[in-house]
Amino acid sequence: MPRRSTVLPSQGKGQTRQWKLTDFEIGKRLGKGKFGKVYCVREKSSGYVCALKVMSKQEIVSYHIEKQIIREIEIQANILHENCLALYGWFQDDQNVYLVVEYAAHGELYKTLTRLKRLADPLASYYIYQVARALKHLHSKHLIHRDLKPENILIHLDHRVKLADFGWSAYVGGDPAPNTGNRRTTMCGTLDYLPPEMVEARQHDQRVDVWALGVLLYELLVGHPPFEEKHAGDTYKRIARVDFSVPEWVDADARDLLAGLLRYDAERRTTLDDVVMHRWVLKNKLRWEKSWR
Repeated sequence: MPRRSTVLPSQGKGQTRQWKLTDFEIGKRLGKGKFGKVYCVREKSSGYVCALKVMSKQEIVSYHIEKQIIREIEIQANILHENCLALYGWFQDDQNVYLVVEYAAHGELYKTLTRLKRLADPLASYYIYQVARALKHLHSKHLIHRDLKPENILIHLDHRVKLADFGWSAYVGGDPAPNTGNRRTTMCGTLDYLPPEMVEARQHDQRVDVWALGVLLYELLVGHPPFEEKHAGDTYKRIARVDFSVPEWVDADARDLLAGLLRYDAERRTTLDDVVMHRWVLKNKLRWEKSWR
């Protein structure tokens, strides 16, 4: 894996350099995942604050995720959208692979949700609106995210959403790689967020992200995923039956959006274009535009 030329926003267009670990002041640890740790860092020459994802080469090899890491780098490097976490560059040494990514001040949405239990409609609608825009951008690039969940959504200042973690992302129709059709069959993602077509091992396309957006909306409003069970087998069964109920206290328009997103038939699910223009989003839009935009 060759070392890549990199550029930070503050360095100016066309200015590139080869990074190494000593180019950064390492700050507090922001998080820890299965394959690595994330730190807040400052790039010494520019003073730019960003995040550094450190992944052990030994663990990458032992978990056989070399191709997944390469795909994550290639995909994230080509995604430029205000609601997608930017990858500024990457480098490596003998022990680790390092990804230099955009810093999100408030961390994972999961932590916010754990603290607040559930979100009020204005904030929930603002997050759903932004995630839908991020997914629309991915889909326009013939990409599926395939692992949407609160842990993979980062929150920056003024509640700005940054969709992150593209390790399970994949190309569909229009993929530059050969022999890739419009649908895929790989089982991936997080159980609570899997759609029926995945738990039944059927082909899937970008509409798996639409289903996951519905699961996210439910979790933001209710405080837990709609198909959650103690045993994984029971969760699979509930997903396959689309067996969920929405508490009566949830706003009627939000319930309408949930019903459109969480449909067994992928072709009948609400489109992302319709999500951003849904009446539940629009009636809350004035409130979050005054507060956070």
